[in-house]
Amino acid sequence: MNNVQNTRISTQLRQLHDALLDIVSVMNEPQRDVALLKEAGIKLDRALFPLLVGIARFGPIGVVDLAARAGRDHTTVSRQVAKLESLGLVERQPGVGDKRVREALVSSSGKAMVDRIDAARERIGRAVLSSWEDSELDDLVRLMRRFADAIQQQPHDSERD
Repeated sequence: MNNVQNTRISTQLRQLHDALLDIVSVMNEPQRDVALLKEAGIKLDRALFPLLVGIARFGPIGVVDLAARAGRDHTTVSRQVAKLESLGLVERQPGVGDKRVREALVSSSGKAMVDRIDAARERIGRAVLSSWEDSELDDLVRLMRRFADAIQQQPHDSERD
């Protein structure tokens, strides 16, 4: 019986991983970013807007942390954050815990832009989920949050040693 359960869990984990890869692949498609920016009525370099949203969600945040969350090189992200700052969309301040680190936070102009992106994302999301029952959406949100919380608690290999 235990072997049957292990096989079932292995199959489910594979299916979950495949679904996550499908989601990430769609989210990383450049044309999706272009469509979202168009829906939001925003003219912004496609490479900059995920960083702007990340700063809005997680800021104040240092470049190294932001780069890790975005899966990008920190030197590239540093240049891109500087570009967002030059556009007046983010501001930099000394780090709360470490004054040597300059943390980025969204400016009021950046917040207004993120609000437009969020509204466009909601319109697109409503269309995607239009055939779902309320209970299905409730379950998805609850289980995704539970999964996200659990996976964030999982230590990296370097933290296990």
